[in-house]
Amino acid sequence: MKRFNELDEEFICLNCGKKVNKLEYSSRDHCPYCLYSLHVDINPGDRQNNCKGLLKPIDLEKFKDTYKIIYKCEKCNQLHKNIMAKDDNYEEIIKLTNNK
Repeated sequence: MKRFNELDEEFICLNCGKKVNKLEYSSRDHCPYCLYSLHVDINPGDRQNNCKGLLKPIDLEKFKDTYKIIYKCEKCNQLHKNIMAKDDNYEEIIKLTNNK
């Protein structure tokens, strides 16, 4: 089982350059504007991954009463998943569903 270290921080998205605020109800793990993330964790919130590549959103999968965004690292090609946030850009979410 993955260990979860809750870490909710503001950051500047390395893909779109926008300032991303804290999520407030959980840990922010991706940009709500462009949906990109950063390959920084081995276990959620630990910041122990040395890759640091951009995680490109490539697909969605149903997860309980929400969805997980599936990512592919642009540096190491590893797949990764993050739960969708309430404030994610739905236009970008729809683009992911149209990729099928």
